[in-house]
Amino acid sequence: MFTIEHDFDATVITLVDEGDPHLQEDVTVTAFEDCVTIEQLDPQSDRVAKVTLSPRQVQELFAALDLPEGVYRLRPAGSSGPSDAAN
Repeated sequence: MFTIEHDFDATVITLVDEGDPHLQEDVTVTAFEDCVTIEQLDPQSDRVAKVTLSPRQVQELFAALDLPEGVYRLRPAGSSGPSDAAN
């Protein structure tokens, strides 16, 4: 399950793990104009772990989800697909 909220300066998505048997803590993804943060409570330390990604890193993450192993560099907008820089 997930929720989406549109705040004044960001869009907030909360991912709720409803899986069985082991449930992970909720993940909160907050998309600002200049970055995206991903936060999740670490129940062992009782602290929130936070990762901040640039817009470019988010683009690369989404592209990487559909690619095989390798080293890639995204081409500028208007070019066709990512380039495989390793092979």
